[in-house]
Amino acid sequence: MTTSSHERAPRGRPSRAAVYQRFATAIDDLRRYGGLPTPLEAKQLWDDVWHLEAHHSTALEGNTLVLREVAQLLDEGRAVGSKELKEYMEVLGYADAARWVYEQGVGLGEWGHDGLVSVTELRHVHELAMAKVWEVAPHPEANTDEGPGSFRQHDIRPFPGGMTPPTHPLVSAGVSDWVDDVNRFGGELAQGALGIADVPEALARIHTDFERLHPFIDGNGRTGRLLLNLILTRLGWPPAVIFKEQRRKYLVALDHADRGDLGPLGELIARTVVDNLHRLIPNIAGPAKYVPLEALVDKEFSLVALKQAAGRGRLEAIIGADGRYRSSRAAVKAYKASKYSRGGKA
Repeated sequence: MTTSSHERAPRGRPSRAAVYQRFATAIDDLRRYGGLPTPLEAKQLWDDVWHLEAHHSTALEGNTLVLREVAQLLDEGRAVGSKELKEYMEVLGYADAARWVYEQGVGLGEWGHDGLVSVTELRHVHELAMAKVWEVAPHPEANTDEGPGSFRQHDIRPFPGGMTPPTHPLVSAGVSDWVDDVNRFGGELAQGALGIADVPEALARIHTDFERLHPFIDGNGRTGRLLLNLILTRLGWPPAVIFKEQRRKYLVALDHADRGDLGPLGELIARTVVDNLHRLIPNIAGPAKYVPLEALVDKEFSLVALKQAAGRGRLEAIIGADGRYRSSRAAVKAYKASKYSRGGKA
């Protein structure tokens, strides 16, 4: 595992190594619960993740629709608010691509593949993500052969942080090399040559390499995050959703990764996957199965409140091998009932 020189965590915040171990434990928990449900088996569950991803990933690129507007647009087909048409089309296109990713990664997708991703799929993801917005706001510098799904035929200036995309004649070969690298990563993981705790920084390298390649004239950030989630879901893991509030942290982490320090981006990816797993676990595990307390938080009880109840013995819980409390939906339900029977005293 590549080790960052900035691994020491602020006081009270888990170290990067602890975050990676938490990621590995969460993946192990997921296996024990029987894996992710398909989008057909748990539509509402995946719709919630779908709304979050479509909102936040487009917001990272400047889209101003709020989550409520995104949910209504995707669920009801209604454009709520008075934003530019371009913004609605960005969300709709991204949502089409994200839905395809979930169906291929977790569901019964019709696209056969030998590895985690193919060049054809990479181009298809970009086409889905960009086709709708391209109809109303194509890139002003694009020629007729640079539309959605087609590689750029322009050179791109170096980014402010120093990341320098290759010249356009090298893009096609670069994409093929990137796909080979992704599938090699999948093979190493399947053979046990790569530990789960090493995966976050491997994914950080893969994601950074794609963004550095910048194979399209526009939409590379969105496509890169969608491809990251195609890889994750094909591994049987939850997608990563980087929130718009994390934009600066994400861009700084990408800059660090481009300079060889994969730690900040690896940690960010690990945290987002674990957060999504906590959204999914209560719906995967049965009511009696023990899951991390983070997965049992609701409007009534915060994580701190559940930890306090567990520590006082009010909430039936165990401490796992990773030192974290685990409880069940049934135990929380019983705790709520006993709390109210005592007149609201915890």
